[in-house]
Amino acid sequence: MVTARAAGELPDAHVLDLQQAGPTVSRMLVGAQLRRLREARGITREDAGYVIRASESKISRLELGRIGFKQRDVGDLLSLYGVRDDGERATLLALAEQANTPGWWQPYKDVLPCWFEAYLGLEGAAHVIRVYEVQFVPGLLQTPEYARAVIRQGHERAHDDEIERRVRLRMDRQRVLRGPQAPKLWAVLDEAVLRRPFGCPETMRAQVRHLMEATELGHVTLQVIPFRSGGHAAECGSFTILRLPQQTLPDVVYLEQLTGALYLDKPSDVEHYWHVMNVLGIKAEPPTATAAVLHRILKEM
Repeated sequence: MVTARAAGELPDAHVLDLQQAGPTVSRMLVGAQLRRLREARGITREDAGYVIRASESKISRLELGRIGFKQRDVGDLLSLYGVRDDGERATLLALAEQANTPGWWQPYKDVLPCWFEAYLGLEGAAHVIRVYEVQFVPGLLQTPEYARAVIRQGHERAHDDEIERRVRLRMDRQRVLRGPQAPKLWAVLDEAVLRRPFGCPETMRAQVRHLMEATELGHVTLQVIPFRSGGHAAECGSFTILRLPQQTLPDVVYLEQLTGALYLDKPSDVEHYWHVMNVLGIKAEPPTATAAVLHRILKEM
């Protein structure tokens, strides 16, 4: 059973594939380190803001990794916090520069909502991704044909070229599962996900066969909650929990909405979602039964 974790020391940032993670996690790493340094010196956010000619709220946003960094500001803050070692300063300044580098998804900016960029960075950096889905197969496990049908459903007025760009973006996301630092993906699907048709019958059959193949990967776990299980703890809808390798960075709960998304990292919220996810894992058929469940559903299509 997996739970939320306590914060610890910040390890070497190089354990991350920062190119895949993009600027999101780099900002979080720099912000977390600056906060630790400030608190260790007993300096208030207001005093830190005065040094870089900024407000207390800007220091808060910097420490949370919500905005980019100016090299001059980071250098001034390091001096204020008593960081004199050239190597330590160079490492943080380099990471701050990386935090301002466009992510791999930059070519798709025309079809990518701004609120989803942070998720792509977190997904690319996570070493554990837990997903509960009630309507769609998770994006990381979709076939191109299934993705195309789902995207068309949500963008009825989009031209074909836009649809194809959105499909390519989704397929490019799946590279994270094929890399040397592939995360542990654990998805729990409501049976409705597998019964709800998107595209033609062959598209659905191919999607189920693709899920069967995915269950053979050592870093992918798939469970299905059958209809006969009745109600359960996640009737509020789908959600994703992302766990990053860095102990100082909190787990993040991602909740997608029609025109935006919520990113929850408050410990009490995260702990509750971990509890719900663990309950769902108990409610669902065990992972060892998933292949049989998918095979049965495939025969019924």
